Amino acid sequence: MLDQWQQTTNWQPTASQIHQFQQFYDLINVANHSLNLTRILEPEAFWEKHLWDSLQPIVTADLSGAVIDLGTGGGFPGIPIAIIRPDWAVTVVDSTAKKINFIQSSLTALQLNNVQTLVGRAETLNQDRAHRQQYQLVTVRAVANAVICAGYALPFLALGGTAILYRGQWTTQEKVDLGQAAKRWGGEIIDVNAFQTPLTQGIRHCIYLRKVSNTPGLFTKNAPH
Repeated sequence: MLDQWQQTTNWQPTASQIHQFQQFYDLINVANHSLNLTRILEPEAFWEKHLWDSLQPIVTADLSGAVIDLGTGGGFPGIPIAIIRPDWAVTVVDSTAKKINFIQSSLTALQLNNVQTLVGRAETLNQDRAHRQQYQLVTVRAVANAVICAGYALPFLALGGTAILYRGQWTTQEKVDLGQAAKRWGGEIIDVNAFQTPLTQGIRHCIYLRKVSNTPGLFTKNAPH
């Protein structure tokens, strides 16, 4: 799919990254019999709806620092991000231990040294000093509605950090609701990127939030009252 990568993102994976993508696909195929990681296993659909969808907002991102992927499931978008950005420290989080165990067991085969795994719920971990306001990028894909996702994500972000909410359809009312909710947690909407997937023309939106003030609540220094 090199031509598709180039045409749609102005980027191509290296031969080593392609090999890692293939390995990850193979690992998921084997584990899926017992873990139900995904219903999307046909190769082109997997490329479009997992790899391409995960990386479309990332390939040209100018970011640095720690990244956390909430509700990673079978490892999306966290593992593809870690593959193409070995200079990023990526933490993947899921509340299902079996899924995190699968990811942890895959890291050696994928030769990924920049991934940390965590079992837990985002709303609990974002109250922990070790994680609250410690990340420059938070990704949330296919977890819940946008307001809930923002409530999960924004406490993890350091000031100036960015959250990317991966969505399908997107409405004006959702944007209004999200904007109001984000303010309560120290964030604001900075961009809404609408696009279509390259093979099936599925509707996608990436919602970008920026952390502009400390999130009120437990463990936050100088939080507004």
